[in-house]
Amino acid sequence: MSTALYPSFAVLLVDDDPAWLHGLRLTLERAAGLTHLLTCQDPREVPALLAREPVGLVVLDLNMPHRSGEEVLAELAADHPEVAVIVVSGMNQVETAVRCVKAGAFDYFVKTAEEDRLVGGVRRAVRLLELQRENREVASRFLSGAPSRSEAFASLVTRDRAMLAIFSYVEAVARSPQPLLVTGESGTGKELVARAAHELSGRKGPFAALNVAGLDDAVFADTLFGHVRGAFTGADQVRRGMIEEAADGTLLLDEIGDLSVASQVKLLRVIQEGEFFPLGSDRPRRLRARLVVATHHDLAARQAAGTFRRDLYFRLCTHHVTLPPLRDRLDDLPLLVEHFLAEAASALGKRKPTAPRQLCQLLATHPFPGNVRELRALVYNAVSLHQGGVLSTESFQQALGRGPAPVAGRENPFEGQEPLPTFDEALELLVDEALRRSQGNQTVAARLLGVTQPALSKRLKARQRAGGEPGEGGAGA
Repeated sequence: MSTALYPSFAVLLVDDDPAWLHGLRLTLERAAGLTHLLTCQDPREVPALLAREPVGLVVLDLNMPHRSGEEVLAELAADHPEVAVIVVSGMNQVETAVRCVKAGAFDYFVKTAEEDRLVGGVRRAVRLLELQRENREVASRFLSGAPSRSEAFASLVTRDRAMLAIFSYVEAVARSPQPLLVTGESGTGKELVARAAHELSGRKGPFAALNVAGLDDAVFADTLFGHVRGAFTGADQVRRGMIEEAADGTLLLDEIGDLSVASQVKLLRVIQEGEFFPLGSDRPRRLRARLVVATHHDLAARQAAGTFRRDLYFRLCTHHVTLPPLRDRLDDLPLLVEHFLAEAASALGKRKPTAPRQLCQLLATHPFPGNVRELRALVYNAVSLHQGGVLSTESFQQALGRGPAPVAGRENPFEGQEPLPTFDEALELLVDEALRRSQGNQTVAARLLGVTQPALSKRLKARQRAGGEPGEGGAGA
């Protein structure tokens, strides 16, 4: 399997010394993990190379025959302002360095004494260019309003605008090599988002997932990095770690908020250096998997409290999405119910039942601490008990702690009450209860009352004008 070129744009090395070019190329491959490298010994060929190849960064020698580096720099600044240029020279000349930076160079390094700094400078330039391209891509996606490849998110059933905006963002950063942090309550679909990001990334390797909750430091290291034979007692065979299993693909580290501090240090080094050591080995291996991390915890709060490393947190949140809970996207309930009814019927070998009209009204009053996963379980349970006809709401009522619906004529809330409330008073109490159950959401409250949302809103405005208590919340789910 061929390894994908990194970065997505080419890095062009220009110098008339072939030995130095060869050495720098090897250094950038081994120390920085850069594989999309081009070399050029004649500065006169640079314009043709840029016209032919997707060059994003040029590492340019200053002193060359035929054309000086400063001439090439001036031409690049004028004709290719989107291309970053790092100037290198055999001499430490402050005036020349200042002149080059003023002419548009990203940085200036001395060849002989600053190889480590040069590698670091190339890394910084590559990262900056990646961020610029990702920002342009994100802006383009948000302007379009929806992802261009919606099929990648087919498992996430929604019409919610906030969710569609998240899809657009994930699509925009899917090809980035930087980690993607996915946060949200349990059951909101974090792994599904990670899988969508992998599908959109264009990576040829597999998708692999590891739940790190409860793993001690030794087990975490062995599982993630693997080990060589004889690394410890009982290590009779070589074991490939999850990072290698996901090479050229995507590795999801789930429940990252529960990772021990000792393991956080190991993960931080992998992300910073782009390499790791299998247990018992003294030969580093390159990180070739894109990391996606997920958690239901608030990592910002954890790093502020000192239980999650600050430096690791900022490494992980370069790209970050937070999935909304189901209670904040109640307009998706009918879609999700229909989707899970069809899915459950297919899995159980039954005909898809018809959902009763009052089912979504009932579900809309539930806070769903388990989110979409909880809704799926409720629907599967109901379909498994279903015998035919319209789907019964009894299993939903029991699961939600509501019990069976009252039978007309048997349970009258006004029975024995003296004096009876007037019609208007009873109606006001009913409206208030609907608003309480819907947590102030007028759209859901209107469904519970069997009226339209504009009709409920009109009544609340009339009550407010009359000096009564205003309705809570705004319209919309």
